[in-house]
Amino acid sequence: MHMIRTLVITLIAVALLSGCGILGKEFDETEGWSANELYNKAARELDAANYKRAIELYKKLEARYPFGRYAMQGQLDIAYAYYKGDEPEQAIAAADRFIKLYPQNPFVDYAYYLKGIVNYNRSIGFLDRFVPIDTAQRDPGSALDAFNDFAELVRLYPDSKYAADARQRMLHLRNNLAEGELHVARYYMERGAYVAAVARAQYVVERFQRTTAVEDALELMAQGYQRLGKEDLATDARRVLVMNREAGRFINDDPEPGEVSLARRVWDYLSLDEN
Repeated sequence: MHMIRTLVITLIAVALLSGCGILGKEFDETEGWSANELYNKAARELDAANYKRAIELYKKLEARYPFGRYAMQGQLDIAYAYYKGDEPEQAIAAADRFIKLYPQNPFVDYAYYLKGIVNYNRSIGFLDRFVPIDTAQRDPGSALDAFNDFAELVRLYPDSKYAADARQRMLHLRNNLAEGELHVARYYMERGAYVAAVARAQYVVERFQRTTAVEDALELMAQGYQRLGKEDLATDARRVLVMNREAGRFINDDPEPGEVSLARRVWDYLSLDEN
C-alpha cells in the first residue's frame, strides 16, 4: 500500500513538473504560420502603426523563410517600419542591407530614397543645436549624409520616381549647409577672430554659389576685411555684393520640400498582400 501511495505521488509530481514546463514555454501564436500569413499579418500591423509588433513579425518572417519574395519584400518593409517607429539607425541599416542583398532589384531606388529621408529628418533643426566651439562641431552630420544619399540616388537612378523630390531636397540641404558655415563665420566675427571669419565666409562664397547664404557671406567678408584694415579687399567684396544684387542672383524661388508621402507598398505588382 505504501509503495502504491509513493508511486502515485511520484506520478503526480512528474505531471506537475511537466505542466510547469508547458506553462513556462512562451506561447507564440505565429508558430506554424506560412510565409504568406506572417507577411500579411506584419503588413497589417505596419499599416495600423503598430511598428514594434510589425518589426517582430518581419524578423520572424526572415528567420523562418529567409528566401523568396516575402523575405525580400519584408526586408524593405522593415526598413520603413523602423523609420516610422523613430529608429533611424536601424532603418538605415535595414535599407543598406536590402541594397547589398538586392542591388539589381527594380525597387532598390526606394531603399536609397528611404535612407535619404531618414537622414533628412534627423538633420532638421541641426542649426539650432549647432554651437561652434571646436572643429568637431563644424560637421552638420546627418544633413550631409542625407545630401549624399540623395545624390547617390540621383546618380544611379536619374529617372526614378523619387529623383525629382531628391533633387529638391538636395537644394534645400545645400542651403542649410551653407547657413551652417555662415553661422560659424558669424561666431568668429563676434569674437574678433576676423581672419577666421573672412576665411569661412569666403568658403561659403566659393563652395555654395547660388545659395541665399552667399549674400550674407559677402557682407561679412566686407566687414571682416574692413576690421582687418584691408580696405581694398573690403571694397572688392562690396563690389561683388552689389553686382550680384543688381543681377538678382540672391533671389531664392525654390520651394521648400513638402511632406514626405513615402509609402510602404511599392511592390504592388507582386500582390503580396492578396495572396
